[in-house]
Amino acid sequence: MQEKLLNLKEIALKEIKDTLSIEDVENIRVKYLGKKGEITAILKEMGKLSNEERPIIGKVANEVREAIESEITSKKEELKNIEKQRKLLEEVIDVTMPSKKVRVGKKHPISQIIDEISEIFMGMGFSIAEGPEVETVHNNFDALNAPKDHPSRDMSDTFYINSELLLRTQTSPVQIRTMKNQELPIKIISPGRCFRFDAPDATHSPMFHQIEGLVVGKDVTMAQLKGTLNMFVKKLFGEETKTKFRPHNFPFTEPSAEVDVTCFKCNGEGCPMCKGEGWIEILGAGMVHPNVLRNCGIDPEVYSGFAFGMGVDRITMLKYEIDDIRLLFENDVRFLKQF
Repeated sequence: MQEKLLNLKEIALKEIKDTLSIEDVENIRVKYLGKKGEITAILKEMGKLSNEERPIIGKVANEVREAIESEITSKKEELKNIEKQRKLLEEVIDVTMPSKKVRVGKKHPISQIIDEISEIFMGMGFSIAEGPEVETVHNNFDALNAPKDHPSRDMSDTFYINSELLLRTQTSPVQIRTMKNQELPIKIISPGRCFRFDAPDATHSPMFHQIEGLVVGKDVTMAQLKGTLNMFVKKLFGEETKTKFRPHNFPFTEPSAEVDVTCFKCNGEGCPMCKGEGWIEILGAGMVHPNVLRNCGIDPEVYSGFAFGMGVDRITMLKYEIDDIRLLFENDVRFLKQF
């Protein structure tokens, strides 16, 4: 039996040496060392040996098994290295070849304007405040001093979810949330999406963007509002831009004003963009109404504030001379890549 084991070892080692693939090496392992392998079959006959022969044959069998296992391990490593070298030679990547052209996107023009406006106001010490797009009727209308019969509260103008919730029609509710939850003084802008029941056309969209600003503290004046907006329009449209305040009526500010700027295309001389008037309306503003301050727990006898709001879509259209708001939402890459 000892001779049989040694012959088996010699044959196995030769087969391993001559193999050319890891798969063949594995087959040889199973053939000789597996549960039904040849060495196992020989060891099953050890019961026929005498007590003196068993330890001798057992030792030889272990030596044969170890020699075959060692040779299998070495052969596998050898074949793996050969395969690795083959792949390195055959799968060489030419790093000097030009890569596939990758199309890089750009910021949407509305996002560009929001970022530009935000940077201007942050440079003046404003921070950015955000709020939910699904708002309460109280924050969207009641706290902002909008009367019950105000046209914007009608079902034909506002997307109501139920009697208490709606899609915000303006970013002004962020001002309410800020005044209720933040310590004074307050100096914030609130960019975001708004929703109104408008049929889409060249100048209207049921979803649009606004940026509103709010400053509340002691001794806040209309002069500070005018100075802030003057600086803003100069930064956005150019140093030569002038502003004009026209009296208006908003429920949440008193006094209120519409703010016009000199046309940045004709410098106020009159052109098709400004309809020959030389001025373009860009935002509404005013001093925060005392009722709004009271609704937020702020004493209007001690504190005052100003607020302003602008449509980002309109400013985007004006600045880039876009004549149809729908182009901003159709996601036509040919159009968007111009900006």
